[in-house]
Amino acid sequence: MQKLRLITWCLTANIILLTLHSGAKAANKEEPITVVVTADKMLDVAKGTFLNHPQITIRNGRIVAVEQVGATIPAGARKIELPGITIMPGFIDMHVHLTSDPHYGGYRGLEFTDNFWTAVGVANAKKTLDAGFTTVRNVGSSNYDDVAIKQAIEERQIPGPRIIPATYAIGATGGHCDTTEFPPSLTVPTPGVANGPDEIRATVRKLRKYGAEVIKFCATGGVFSKTDSVSGQQYSLLEMKALVDESHMLGLKVAVHAHGASGIKDAIRAGADTIEHASLADDEAYTLAKQHGTWFSMDIYNDDYILAEGEKNGTFPESLEKERMIGLKQRQSFKNALKAGVKMVFGTDAGIYPHGDNARQFKTMIDWGMTPIQAIQAATVNAANALGRTADVGEIEVGRYADIIGVKGDPLNDVTLLQSIKFVMKSGEVIKEIK
Repeated sequence: MQKLRLITWCLTANIILLTLHSGAKAANKEEPITVVVTADKMLDVAKGTFLNHPQITIRNGRIVAVEQVGATIPAGARKIELPGITIMPGFIDMHVHLTSDPHYGGYRGLEFTDNFWTAVGVANAKKTLDAGFTTVRNVGSSNYDDVAIKQAIEERQIPGPRIIPATYAIGATGGHCDTTEFPPSLTVPTPGVANGPDEIRATVRKLRKYGAEVIKFCATGGVFSKTDSVSGQQYSLLEMKALVDESHMLGLKVAVHAHGASGIKDAIRAGADTIEHASLADDEAYTLAKQHGTWFSMDIYNDDYILAEGEKNGTFPESLEKERMIGLKQRQSFKNALKAGVKMVFGTDAGIYPHGDNARQFKTMIDWGMTPIQAIQAATVNAANALGRTADVGEIEVGRYADIIGVKGDPLNDVTLLQSIKFVMKSGEVIKEIK
């Protein structure tokens, strides 16, 4: 009898605990958050047309309806009214370096501890988001800092854009992605340096292991590497193909730093997804890019900043000389690539100029041949396509993240309005409010 009572007591206690647990779960379960945004106009970036008096319904950070004012508003929804504002999807910058700051050029960066640059990246992430760039591709940083910043943003420890990190850029010994400004007696860690197909494949695997979501490699020399030729090819076609094949096998897209024509063309032949800079591309490169569906990401604004501020910032004289040689040619290549029908995305190389000024490039793109809607498409629908993220970013469309920015006026009439974003929302959360 006593044993039976004990069993009955245990069963009763378990039932009570299960009931309390279920009740606590029900009480703690958050109701879906519904937000309704209304504005004066919405720019449909895919069509290049405006929708008057849009009404966007958002639930749990995703868009569930794109309608016009007057449509039914869900009960209990939070309303955000933006009179006089034109809304559009948050911008995507395909080429940034959040942990870089142009004010510390040349050897000046050696004055600081390694973790200083992580803190710089935190500050730059906020500036980038406030400027209306809700998604960025960070194509190169040390110490896996871009992964750390991405994690901190996703854990809501700091504000910042959605980050697609590359971690270290991969490159050959002595190349643009190596550290070349020191004598042999000084060595620094170079996790991204790899030579030969097998070593390159292993490096791709290592970077993916530690958080890379895109692989970036250096096919040619660069402006800010001290000792190489800006146009000289630094990986063979065989090495590039090994890198691209390994990356694609692992589900990663590949971005390629390439200024010189031969490096650009071999990177395209190897199957790279985007060519960064593409400064000295020629007619054959344009043809190859069209054949392979390769995107060009050309940072044509920053030449103005480098030549105006570089010497004051401590930039190496060798780098300034290379920029003088290549800046105008890159802009001419941009115009020629556009005419040839090469697919283009928006990439600025932010970190070479101050973060938060990303939108200054829109005007430069228009000055060199794009229409305003083409420039905006490069930073929205085109970039989403190149990322393989057409299901969640790049448009104000049902199912995508509620990444919404707003300006006063018509950005197709005055693209410089994009340099003064009045409203920013990322994943349904208001980041910057109308003042």
